[in-house]
Parts: sequence; C-alpha cells; structure tokens
Amino acid sequence: MSTRLEILPYRHVLTLPTEPSAVRIARETAEQALVEWGIGLRHPTVDPALLILSELVTNTVRHAASLSPTVTVIYAAGGDCLAFAVHDRHPYQPSLYGAVIDSGTGGLATVMELVLALGGTAVVRGDADGRGKSIWITLPL
Repeated sequence: MSTRLEILPYRHVLTLPTEPSAVRIARETAEQALVEWGIGLRHPTVDPALLILSELVTNTVRHAASLSPTVTVIYAAGGDCLAFAVHDRHPYQPSLYGAVIDSGTGGLATVMELVLALGGTAVVRGDADGRGKSIWITLPL
C-alpha cells in the first residue's frame, strides 16, 4: 500500500460550508471521484471508506462548526491505495486510537474499527498555526 500522498496520481479537493449538507455532498463527491478513477463502487473497501468519510465530516459539522466555517475534504487514490483527509479549523485534536480503547462506541471508535479492520492507517495532523487539523485516512485497495 502506498503511504506517500505525493505519489498517488488521482486527487480532488472539495471545500464546503460546515453544515449538515456537507456530509451528503462529500460522500457523493467521493463516489463520483472513485468512478472517474476506475475504482468500482462495489469494491469491498468502498462502502467502509464512505462510512468513514461520512463519520469524519459529521464530526466536523457537530463539533467544529463554531470555529470552522468550512470543511475541506481531500481525496486521493492510486493503484493500491485510497486516501482522504477531512480538515477543519478547530484546534482540538482527537486521539484516534484512544477512541477504540477508551470509549468503544461513537463516531471515532467506528472510524478506527473500520480503518484497522481494513488494514489502513489514520493520523491527525495539526495545522502549523495550531488552530486546525486534518484527519488523514489511508486504506489499501
């Protein structure tokens, strides 16, 4: 599985207002991009990936909208890898792997259970100014 985004040949960036409709639009955009990139929607990684994406955008809408008027989704793919990031301007950086251990339920726990079950990776990257972050997900195809 490729882990360096700069070597992934397919990319798309989408910025939306941080409101409930962002979840649907981010998911529909992902479906369109995957089809354009030749990744069939019936591929076994696609449904879990779309659920992960939906959960992350939902979390941004629920928890970051007060400080982040927009949410940005970055989509990328290569022959053996699907990656995406959800970025907002809220400074809180959740403990992704702790979500499974500590709570075991909820959006981030679901995200991490799916990522780990698929053999993927997840990382939180803070913005240089400390006032935002991106949650990056990488999944094998």
